[in-house]
Amino acid sequence: MQDPVSFDVERNRLVIIDQTRLPGELKLLSLHSIEEMETAIRTLQVRGAPAIGVAAAIGLAVLARALGTDDGYSSKLHQYADRLRATRPTAVNLAWALERMLAGPHDPESLAREALAIWSEDIETCRKIGEHGGALLHDGDHVLTHCNAGRLATVRYGTALAPVYIAQEQGKRIHVYADETRPLLQGARLTAYELTEAGVPVTLLCDNMAAGLLSAGAIDAIFIGADRIARNGDTANKTGSLGLSIMARYYDVPFYVCAPFSTIDFSCAEGGEIPIEQRAPEEVTQTWYEERMAPQGIEVYNPAFDIVPNENIAAFVTERGVIPARDLSKQSSCVS
Repeated sequence: MQDPVSFDVERNRLVIIDQTRLPGELKLLSLHSIEEMETAIRTLQVRGAPAIGVAAAIGLAVLARALGTDDGYSSKLHQYADRLRATRPTAVNLAWALERMLAGPHDPESLAREALAIWSEDIETCRKIGEHGGALLHDGDHVLTHCNAGRLATVRYGTALAPVYIAQEQGKRIHVYADETRPLLQGARLTAYELTEAGVPVTLLCDNMAAGLLSAGAIDAIFIGADRIARNGDTANKTGSLGLSIMARYYDVPFYVCAPFSTIDFSCAEGGEIPIEQRAPEEVTQTWYEERMAPQGIEVYNPAFDIVPNENIAAFVTERGVIPARDLSKQSSCVS
């Protein structure tokens, strides 16, 4: 599969897969303006916490190279970073990547090298997440996942699906159940698509059908990604994750959060401090049909994320290993 995010250095472009076109059409977008990049991140043409962080880093490098020796270079560069940072408030990887870009030399070629380093490191990070998480899986396991935290949400491998891909490489037979993930159907459009492309057996279900599978003992583990993890382990992920974690706890099914260590926001004490992005009501009332699905003027509640409390999580799977949820806060002393 084409990497969802890449840097065309020769043409000085941020290149992404337009995920709003999947699964019907695999279309690449070549972006060079701040307006194009803002639109791509905000409208979910590129999405997934690690992927939008990498995209923002490459985007900033592209913009810096285009500025060249332009008057007011430094001021404009910081303005671009602020605009990119404002596109998605919940995912911490976006801000993390931009802060890292601005922490070193600001000349265009240094920024380009840093962006490529972030891109390359994401591949290695996700590979390690897959290796650590894959050790938790056994031949014949049935895994449930929510939203898309696979290859399309990163540069390669994914986070929540990386253990599945690595287990597949190891010869383990893993069956994935994918929630459709309302209202934007990332599970149906993206997770089901990429798993099918990779030859992984996958069964699609509506979000409100997961309880039946869990009650029947059909699920061995749940793997999700994360957009931000608070210091105490409370985790923001795609809306619907909270309910799934409650059911997992009730039915005694291990609930794992897979994410790069950079997704842990040690400046955020607990989940109540995480800003939750509220998205357009049209995503619920009419996006997927030519005619409206709800009455005109109806009020709509459409948070992009909800918060899974630490006590519902068995462990965090990061590139540094599997961290029991109760031990996450101790990791703040290991931040480098």
